[in-house]
Amino acid sequence: MSRIGRRPIPLPAGVTLTRTEDGTLSVKGPKGLLTRQFSPDITIRTEGATVLVERPSDSKEHRSLHGLIRTLTANMIEGVTNGYTRQLEVIGVGFRAAVQGKVLVLSVGYSHSVEVQAREGIDFSVANDPVSRNPVVTITGIDKERIGQIAAEIRKLRKPEPYKGKGIRYKGENVRRKQGKAGGKGGKGKK
Repeated sequence: MSRIGRRPIPLPAGVTLTRTEDGTLSVKGPKGLLTRQFSPDITIRTEGATVLVERPSDSKEHRSLHGLIRTLTANMIEGVTNGYTRQLEVIGVGFRAAVQGKVLVLSVGYSHSVEVQAREGIDFSVANDPVSRNPVVTITGIDKERIGQIAAEIRKLRKPEPYKGKGIRYKGENVRRKQGKAGGKGGKGKK
């Protein structure tokens, strides 16, 4: 059996799970409601203060879905209980970030500012890092997958470049730096 799929998921107080016959799972908690369509073959049941995910057989399809559905269910429970955050650093001379209503406005070296619209259930906030004084964009919400997708799309607007390290990167991300040209010595020159 899947080691991940066998692990029970703790169910916090105030969180309810409902599953329909077609496989739709709804998780409701203090932060909101998440719904997702799963395979109706995999059984999700509550037993006391835990949630168990079980598969009907050892077929390849059921084995591959077992751990996946267990992890997605645990992420949904964690999201409606505590929520998720993702932080991005904006590094570069003149690079700025600001929030105007539900829109994130980035100035990252283009001739125009780039606007990112917040999707439903997602919030942006910007603060300066006290040590480096670079803007840090914080993305918060209850859906882990959606937060990760938005963070990846924002990072894609100006990926960190390897020579000076400027661009948008995840907080704590290590960017491998390259050495620039040696300059002046060797190569073609006057004789």
